[in-house]
Amino acid sequence: MKKILRVGANVIAWIVLIFALLITIIVFSSGRNNGVANLFGYIPLTVESDSMKPTFNKNDLIICKEIDDLNKLKEGDVITFWTIIDGRRVKNTHRIVGVNNGEGAMSFITRGDNNPVDDTSPAYASDIIGKWTNTKISGFGKFMSFLRTKKGFFICILIPMALFFLFELYKFIVALIEVKRPEPAEQLDEEEIKRRAIEEYLASKGETADKLAEKAESVKETVSDAAEKLEEKAEAIKDAAKEKASDAAEKLGEKAEALKEETAKELSEIVEKTNDNAG
Repeated sequence: MKKILRVGANVIAWIVLIFALLITIIVFSSGRNNGVANLFGYIPLTVESDSMKPTFNKNDLIICKEIDDLNKLKEGDVITFWTIIDGRRVKNTHRIVGVNNGEGAMSFITRGDNNPVDDTSPAYASDIIGKWTNTKISGFGKFMSFLRTKKGFFICILIPMALFFLFELYKFIVALIEVKRPEPAEQLDEEEIKRRAIEEYLASKGETADKLAEKAESVKETVSDAAEKLEEKAEAIKDAAKEKASDAAEKLGEKAEALKEETAKELSEIVEKTNDNAG
């Protein structure tokens, strides 16, 4: 969809540019040729009256063509020529109703299709601008007249051309950005590099976890060994304490027995002495 829109925008932009260039050529060529534009031998003209009605009407755009051989002109042809109306030299487009070819000076009698009488002055060969090609665009002549004004030229020609060049500049910048972007293969390489980096990172993290587990197991074994040793020492201390307590008890028993015997002996001696004294 984006591609279709892009192609459509390009086509419209080029149509606008071509139209603007054609109008520019017409405007400038008419300015250099007494208001008569000439585009590759074709002459666009704006109808300024209804004298040729209904063939064409006022404000229609008609296309005339330069005449290579005036001898080919005949009755019924519609020609555009210079004439004098109200003291002014103006362009006029009427139909030929008669041909004068006497004494080497060719002239044409003309009349508007909407006029009841012939034109007062004939059209001489040197005054003829061109022959109508039977092509007309209804109402477009008024627009062409507007384009010949400064305001019309600015609005309809300069602004569209400026927009076109801005659009082309935008396309150029986008193309530069696209060129600087990595190719799909390079993008795949970057993705592969990222994937491998992630795998290596996770692998390193896995190795670290394994090492930590090993260390934890080692610490556990060390703690277990220490606990066993402490337990053995405690048992040994307990046994030693029991043994010392037993020895102490035996010694105390022996001392008590000796004390008992001494005490009994002393009592016995006292009793004997007492009996001797009594006797």
